[in-house]
Amino acid sequence: MRLIRRRPLLATVLLCALAVLAARPSDGGDGARAPGHGAPASVSAQVAKLYAEAAAATRRYEAGQRQAARQRSEAQRLEKLLDRERREISVLREDLGRLARSQYRNGGGLPLTAHMILADDPDELMRGQRVFSQANLALDNALEKGARAEARLARDEAKAAAAWKKLEKRNRQLADLKRDIEQKLETARWQLQGQADASVAAGSCRGAVRLDQPETNFTDPWVAPVETYELSASYGSGGARWASRHTGQDFAVPIGTPVRAVGQGKVVRVSCGGAFGIEIVVQHAGGYYTQYAHLASVAVDQGDHVTAGQWIGQSGTSGNSTGPHLHFEVRVTPEMGSAVNPVPWLARRGVSL
Repeated sequence: MRLIRRRPLLATVLLCALAVLAARPSDGGDGARAPGHGAPASVSAQVAKLYAEAAAATRRYEAGQRQAARQRSEAQRLEKLLDRERREISVLREDLGRLARSQYRNGGGLPLTAHMILADDPDELMRGQRVFSQANLALDNALEKGARAEARLARDEAKAAAAWKKLEKRNRQLADLKRDIEQKLETARWQLQGQADASVAAGSCRGAVRLDQPETNFTDPWVAPVETYELSASYGSGGARWASRHTGQDFAVPIGTPVRAVGQGKVVRVSCGGAFGIEIVVQHAGGYYTQYAHLASVAVDQGDHVTAGQWIGQSGTSGNSTGPHLHFEVRVTPEMGSAVNPVPWLARRGVSL
């Protein structure tokens, strides 16, 4: 009975093994790339997708904040106009009250005919009455105009305030969406890094995980290796983690940040293990090489030709690294020990860091 059970199990295992071998990416051609290690395409792609979504959500949130600020300023401007209209109407009402009180003190309670009979100069009295009537009419018109303006401003103010509140509500929703995406991205980033660490420990990498890169349309032949960054350890700086001096320029970026080829060239090395963790070396015209180290995943294979700005991997903190960053070197050979200062090298090619 045992023998009968083992044979179907063995056949199943062989079939699974054949399926895995058929499905795995092709090796890059160097001994450092073996199957079975590294980040699955789904995790790398998920990080890239969430990275793009988080950037888009941040842009939408910041645009909403700016729009809400403009709407809030408009509401405040209308409130000031409304206050000014109220003050002007109050002054008009006080003037009307003074005129009415003056008329009453001068016999305003008697009919106009009686005023004419008792007046020393009826013509002068009529002129005074006309002036008062005209002033009263002007005041009534001003009050009516002011009331219309006040009503219009009140409507505009209410409309602006409602629009601002609507924007604030939308911005809260955008903030929640942004926070949710960033939390998912952070989780996916560390999943990717965990698998990168496993690759480094094994000393072997899978084939390239091809990422869907957005249209870039770079017009310059040289670009920075990452789009958004903070410079950290510089070339030649000292530190306990380096044998002598730092041989490159570090870019502090989160895990999963797309890493770009700085210029056109050919991938001459993709390897895992050692102090640099997962690394890529690209050969450029003119006898120079660029190295991209401490990666979490690679998007190219050895022998691939790359263009300026093309995604070649995702940043991480593999190998001898204290935190997420990209270690970038410029060399005169593909090997360690031939590095030159990458900052002036890029500057001479039109890239200021």
